[in-house]
Amino acid sequence: MAEPERWQVSTDAAEVYESCFVPAIFGAWAGPVADAAAITTGNKVLDVGCGTGVLAREALRRVGQKGQVVGLDLNEGMLAVAARAEPKIQWRQGDAASLPFDDASFDVVVSQFALMYFPDRVASLSQMWRTLAPGGRLAVAVWASLDRARGYRILVNITAGRNGHEAADVLAAPFVLGDQAGLAKLFADSGISAASVTLHEGSVRFASVKEFIRIEVKGSPLADMLSDDDMESLARQCERALAEFVEPSGEIIMPLDAYIVTASKG
Repeated sequence: MAEPERWQVSTDAAEVYESCFVPAIFGAWAGPVADAAAITTGNKVLDVGCGTGVLAREALRRVGQKGQVVGLDLNEGMLAVAARAEPKIQWRQGDAASLPFDDASFDVVVSQFALMYFPDRVASLSQMWRTLAPGGRLAVAVWASLDRARGYRILVNITAGRNGHEAADVLAAPFVLGDQAGLAKLFADSGISAASVTLHEGSVRFASVKEFIRIEVKGSPLADMLSDDDMESLARQCERALAEFVEPSGEIIMPLDAYIVTASKG
């Protein structure tokens, strides 16, 4: 798989993430993750690996004026976009494996589709648990396996054949924690007892196959690996391979499922 550190995208790529990935993919999951964490009025919430802040913004809406939301990310480009989108949230740059917060600082700790990219996942989960107050709630979302994202499986296979395994690994990296038993063990190894791993069905929606490929390339490290001609050629081949997912309007809708892992701290 691609090294997690490679996902240090530029501010331009972070803008693509916010304007394209959030409405197409991530925005739909902010509500379910916030529900799983039971975020409510007055809570103090930490979002780890917040990206451009779609989950943190949903948390802010739920905690109200008496609550507080902190979003932490290692990536300066993501945080710059997040701060412009919502200045009322406290945005912090930091490492998930060494959170800059005291023990028991938060009522709720959440993380949405970031754990896969943390170099030390056990340390990162342990840190989330450490900063959670007694009685607090943890909710972490990761993508299920590529087998539950068939359109992406097709894209990964085509990319491997055309552009090599290094480029394909970038596309496959989000699905690295897609084994349910392995995911449960990861939480147990991190000292988080009685974590519940629940599969949630979802989908991804883009205006066209070409737009899907453009966003996947421009919003990831593939932007530095594939030329514009490579991207156009990839899109043409994918238009044929992904035809089963294309609506009469030209829009493409594909399955994309996730696991949400929850735990309460006694």
